Amino acid sequence: MKKGIIIYQSKYGATKKYAQWLQDMTGFACVETPKATVNDILPYGTILLCGGIYASGIAGLSFLKKNINRFKDKKIVILCVGASPYDESAFAEIKAHNLTGELSEIPLFYGRGAWDESKMKFMDRALCKMLQKSVSKKDPDTYEPWMKALMCAAGQKCDWTNKKYLLPLLDYLKH
Repeated sequence: MKKGIIIYQSKYGATKKYAQWLQDMTGFACVETPKATVNDILPYGTILLCGGIYASGIAGLSFLKKNINRFKDKKIVILCVGASPYDESAFAEIKAHNLTGELSEIPLFYGRGAWDESKMKFMDRALCKMLQKSVSKKDPDTYEPWMKALMCAAGQKCDWTNKKYLLPLLDYLKH
């Protein structure tokens, strides 16, 4: 059985960057989730899904959900990538929302991504603007961490990707 494979789904590039770093650090094969087939994945002992967080969902997770019964004998790990700084309660919500049923025991890790409105598709940019407008009506002293990040990033180009976010995941893979 081959060592491992990274399957990833990246909309704007931050998740792809993490997938490439992981490939370099682990020697795992790497393929975009839309191009992956079950038969491509079956020869590997470890499956590492990297997916961006969009509207609280993890991109590419549907591939795992659809095929989880075929991967019962595999070590499965997920890295989700988001623009917000890490927050314990927000991370718990992402996990509870996405990793249900047969996926509930899959280890989930977080990497902070990037923000560049000029790269966003029209609909994503419009949704972010609406969310910013809604958040701006609140008292800044009551902002949750993701709200602070959203308001600070508005109109900025930010890249928070960092290999340090991969250290806990790499440590997990060693065991």
